[in-house]
Amino acid sequence: MGLLRIIFVVVNCALTVMSFSLHAENKSPYLYILGVAQDAGYPQTGCYAEHCMPGWNDVKLRRGAVSLGLIDPKSNKKYMFEATPNFPEQLFKLDQEAPNKRFEFAGLFITHAHIGHYAGLMFLGHEAMGAKDIPVYAMPKMSQFLKTNGPWSQLVSHHNIALRPLEDNQPQVFDDIKITPFLVPHRDEYSETVGYRIEGPNKSALFIPDIDKWSKWKVSIVDLISTVDYVLIDATFFADGELKGRDMSKVPHPLVSESMAIFNDLPLKQKQKIWFIHFNHTNPLLNPDSKESQQVKSKGFNVAKEGVRLAL
Repeated sequence: MGLLRIIFVVVNCALTVMSFSLHAENKSPYLYILGVAQDAGYPQTGCYAEHCMPGWNDVKLRRGAVSLGLIDPKSNKKYMFEATPNFPEQLFKLDQEAPNKRFEFAGLFITHAHIGHYAGLMFLGHEAMGAKDIPVYAMPKMSQFLKTNGPWSQLVSHHNIALRPLEDNQPQVFDDIKITPFLVPHRDEYSETVGYRIEGPNKSALFIPDIDKWSKWKVSIVDLISTVDYVLIDATFFADGELKGRDMSKVPHPLVSESMAIFNDLPLKQKQKIWFIHFNHTNPLLNPDSKESQQVKSKGFNVAKEGVRLAL
């Protein structure tokens, strides 16, 4: 038994090293999913209901707010989409995947001014990392919000971050990568809201973690799906009635049930592009064994999870 255990450990270590080497030597850029939950993560602060308790009792079940890493082994650069309250852990995961000794942290892309998408910027400040001029790409209202409201304005005045302006449908080009923001309808109390089209040399992705109902957008999401290889979209709630005692029409995200109905007539190949992401703590898709998760997968869609890599 002792010899077999030693052989198992040696083989397992070899496979781990091989896996790392394959990613390290890969020259194509890729997305790396760092977080999948709604702004407050899972389990949510102050939630001790039955659906949250598994997360409190088992740290392995906890999920961070939505964030993507973008890694380009050819240019030795890495980027992050969203600065979440889970930024410390997600930055560590990104460093494990693309170590700082090789990869330059070349920028952060922000979608909008809701806490799960920008609050993590605080960890770049002089009370924490004391970062130096980290590029932060943001739309005009978002940039203005950061420049004129404390404590975020300190990040700018102390040169912890360097704001880089974005414009609707104007691409940012980095070596073999092109990133294009586009406006989407959402609750815009402090900033506009954007999704991103992320293009590599071979494949492309849409990232829309927050949007109001698809019907409120002048763009057809069905038509967009055919133009890319991956579609990571808002799946905050699975179905109506999920928020007990609240009128969910006042929280107008596309329900997963609604999105699946809209995409029902798509060919299987198109459905397989879709990755549901940004799950509220009430969303049963957080549980991979739930009947809802099985239903989504049986129809050909994907449920996003941390650690997934999507080649570009």
